[in-house]
Amino acid sequence: MSGESSMINPQGRFLTIEGIEGVGKTTQIVRLSKILSDRGIAHVVTREPGGTPLAEKIRDLVLVAREPLPDTAELLLMFAARAVHLQNLIEPNLIAGRWVLCDRFTDATYAYQGAGRGLGDDQIRPLELLVQRARRPDLTLLLDVPVAVGLQRARRRNQDTGIEHADQDRFERQRAEFFERVRAAYLVRAAAEPGRVSVIDAGRSADEVTSQIIEVLGARTWIS
Repeated sequence: MSGESSMINPQGRFLTIEGIEGVGKTTQIVRLSKILSDRGIAHVVTREPGGTPLAEKIRDLVLVAREPLPDTAELLLMFAARAVHLQNLIEPNLIAGRWVLCDRFTDATYAYQGAGRGLGDDQIRPLELLVQRARRPDLTLLLDVPVAVGLQRARRRNQDTGIEHADQDRFERQRAEFFERVRAAYLVRAAAEPGRVSVIDAGRSADEVTSQIIEVLGARTWIS
């Protein structure tokens, strides 16, 4: 398990980090992991789709499909990976008292498959109930920037790392209109669940974004 700490916290928390491409999720997850470690809070860092060996294989099917992948198949694969992830990593760590920091979760499914692919929420809710039952994140940090800003950052990141367009995954190759729908869906969910979803202005510097996250956790008295 990546990001695992040897220290044990008496109460596990389930934190998810969401957002479109280029919002800086990876940077902030690394920083948040360090913040928790510095405070002696045991935790694991994971991602969706993926997080376990089997779920990572399903991730590969979704991101690098070698034949046309119907939108409904993509949705079902997301929940197949999530079912494995929950049973084999998320739930055991929460029960053990560790925090789980997850790069994307079901909000991403509503945003990417529900809105981006146009499948709609009604196709997703029954699968969410079947796979997750009552499990929901304790807190979701939605890192938000305008689509143009996020895509520009993502392009710059790919250039810096030498990733060509042909090597990008199926989501990275989507047009701006796709991500406009995704972002709008994220913001609708945040407005509907303000107690769970905190919108973070990710257009600021990385340090300022981290400060916003610390403020959110501090307001909940989860960290001091």
